[in-house]
Amino acid sequence: MPTTRYTHAVVNRLPRSLKDRQPTLDYDRAKRQHENYVQALRDIGLDVIEMPADEDTPWCAFVDDTAFVCNGTAIITKPAEPERAKEVEAIRAVLKKEIGLPIVEVSDKSAKLHGSDILFTGREFFIGITKWTNESGACAVASAFPEYPCTPIKVTENKHLKTIVSMAGPDLMCVGSSDSSKNVLKRLEREATYSYQILTLPEDEAANVMYINGTLLHRSAKEIPLSFNVLAEKITDFTLQSVDISELLKCEGANLNSCCLLVRRIKHIRSL
Repeated sequence: MPTTRYTHAVVNRLPRSLKDRQPTLDYDRAKRQHENYVQALRDIGLDVIEMPADEDTPWCAFVDDTAFVCNGTAIITKPAEPERAKEVEAIRAVLKKEIGLPIVEVSDKSAKLHGSDILFTGREFFIGITKWTNESGACAVASAFPEYPCTPIKVTENKHLKTIVSMAGPDLMCVGSSDSSKNVLKRLEREATYSYQILTLPEDEAANVMYINGTLLHRSAKEIPLSFNVLAEKITDFTLQSVDISELLKCEGANLNSCCLLVRRIKHIRSL
């Protein structure tokens, strides 16, 4: 399959104001976990661009919500929450001015779109239709990247699509073992233009992984003890790297990929 080799990761430091929105959050613990997460991205070899914490935008650490990058072009998403407009402006500036990416805007005012609902397999897009993303948002992705099939997938749980199904390697999908997760996978497989390999893990919370340049980033043994062993047994062709983000995951909709935006910068601007 055509695999993406990422060059950069954009992250945002954790603001203390996040605790105002998530009172059960242990801020100091979450901050340490976030710092370890960022270091793991650096260890993989990514050029990490770290944005400062903005106390006026409590959710700013979850940068994956605000954009998605494919083939050197960024689509700026449309979070449903008006208060997140400042985050979108900040990520647009970084992608355009610091990394030099061409930007695609979502023009449909009725669209809702979160990056954590955008699953790109390297061959096609699947867009989770959730409380955060609607059909108009899916159409915006299809318009931005017309060279790829783009299929909306209804998600009935209060989860992002990439929390339920993610890419664990080239042409390899990762999913949990619950009936609800398997139902989402069945919908996806019915619509897919390619037959993917499937890695089923015992715990649903283990299904959100990140395949980055030959390394599979996944949650820690403490968080996913059963799946941790399955990953060690099944994944033998590339490196495994675990991170503990259990405190950050107390926030609604958060998952492993939420805290970074992966970017591949290319030297030429592709034709749209």
